[in-house]
Amino acid sequence: MTGKKSLKVVIEIKAKTIMVQGTASHVGKSVLVAALCRIFVRDGFRVAPFKSQNMALNSYVTKDGGEMGRAQVVQAEAAFIDPTVDMNPILLKPTGNATSQVIVLGKPVGNLSAQQYHLDYGPKAIQIVEEALNRLRSTCDIVVIEGAGSPAEVNLQEHEIVNMRIARMADAPVLLVADIDKGGALASVVGTLELVTDDDRDRIAGFIINKFRGDLSLFQPAVDFLEKKTGKTVYGVVPYFQGFRIQEEDTVSEDRCAVEEAGATDRVDIAVIHLPHISNFTDFDPLEDEPDVRLSYIGRGNRLGSPDLIIIPGSKNTIEDLYYLKRSGLADRITELNRSGTPVIGICGGFQMLGSDLNDPLHTESEIPRIEGLGLLNMSTTFYLEKVTTQVEAEVAGESSLLFGAKGLRVAGYEIHMGKTELAPGAYPATRILESSGKKADAPDGAVSSDGTVFGTYIHGIFDSDQFRRQVLNNLRSKKGFEPLSPAASVPALEQRSKDLDKLAAVVRGSLDMEKIYYLMGLK
Repeated sequence: MTGKKSLKVVIEIKAKTIMVQGTASHVGKSVLVAALCRIFVRDGFRVAPFKSQNMALNSYVTKDGGEMGRAQVVQAEAAFIDPTVDMNPILLKPTGNATSQVIVLGKPVGNLSAQQYHLDYGPKAIQIVEEALNRLRSTCDIVVIEGAGSPAEVNLQEHEIVNMRIARMADAPVLLVADIDKGGALASVVGTLELVTDDDRDRIAGFIINKFRGDLSLFQPAVDFLEKKTGKTVYGVVPYFQGFRIQEEDTVSEDRCAVEEAGATDRVDIAVIHLPHISNFTDFDPLEDEPDVRLSYIGRGNRLGSPDLIIIPGSKNTIEDLYYLKRSGLADRITELNRSGTPVIGICGGFQMLGSDLNDPLHTESEIPRIEGLGLLNMSTTFYLEKVTTQVEAEVAGESSLLFGAKGLRVAGYEIHMGKTELAPGAYPATRILESSGKKADAPDGAVSSDGTVFGTYIHGIFDSDQFRRQVLNNLRSKKGFEPLSPAASVPALEQRSKDLDKLAAVVRGSLDMEKIYYLMGLK
């Protein structure tokens, strides 16, 4: 066109959306979102998960050093994509009564009370959430959105940024999930519809009944009643699944806290201390999946007997949880068992507790400026305001009975901590960091005791490293007089998680009317 400027019209194509909300917390929303992500991606769509605001102590560090909720990481794995902080733009990590550390787009902005957050930070938060959602929608075909708690919490409806407000923002049809295993599922569904606004009630397309046990044909009259009563569709009834594991979002389930009765005699017994503020307990899922391991969480009224290994996990409130160990008598029992030869491992906050003392002069974690540690490693930790969040690769450097034969093995994981640990004579680095956030590094990590029965590390996910995990377990087997197992005896951790997600997707696909769900989103 001579003499005229041509106009380039850009049409932004946004992904289709669907949202999974619940009649309450812990009804299975996160797991169902993961299942839908795997189903959609297996059907040929580019998929991403999204949860605007997550309250959890189980977190993860992305490749670029951002911190996000672990549930969205599992959902990203289900979708075969790398997790990004846009999938969980706001993470709340409870630090005390009605107070949380607020993490926005992967970085901490401070500790805020519930009132400060909702009234002062809310308007800014909703804009951040919308921008993150739009970025996701520009990169894929479907975004599966997860809600939190219940949309029927009338005291929160005006300011909430995670349920119906997000559904309206994304123009997403809503599937409401009820947990029938808890009882009262039909009443919770009908009650939720009564307590939301008329417009939001119209946005709820229908229901999913989750965790059903028994004969489905006997439940059909209840399905018919619910559809007639509400005028909405029951999109499926999902059975209570067993035989595979999907990583938990933020709470160790009750059945995992039960101490398993002694069975096979050729297994090693591992006790994980269930701290009040336990974080990143998914670190131990690969151990629990091993055929020769019996793993128990100790602390909810369960007695710490005489396990083959004690693990102290991460904590969001390290000093307060250390006080808990001392008040409960677990600290004395742990040190007593270690003196008699029981090995002890500490991860992150658990590693810090193993030292001689913990110091918090700036009150980063607690109002308590100093506390004596368990004294199992000769080292001292001081908390600072700066938070370390990085993915790392390392190699085992320490030598001990626990780490026998592991020196030089490569491990990978991520660090999330506020604190720096200094080793004193008699403690030696457990690993050496070779890569941090994609850049070459050369720095010590963790510590090993001089007697070889204690080691600690800041690396979350270290047991995902298959060779390292098997070597530690074989060292425990050797101590009990058992023959070592070949690495081929267990499925690699990442492969196991993917297989379990495929099993989950198969169960959910067989339980839901996927044709109707695709139609609901405007997709064939």
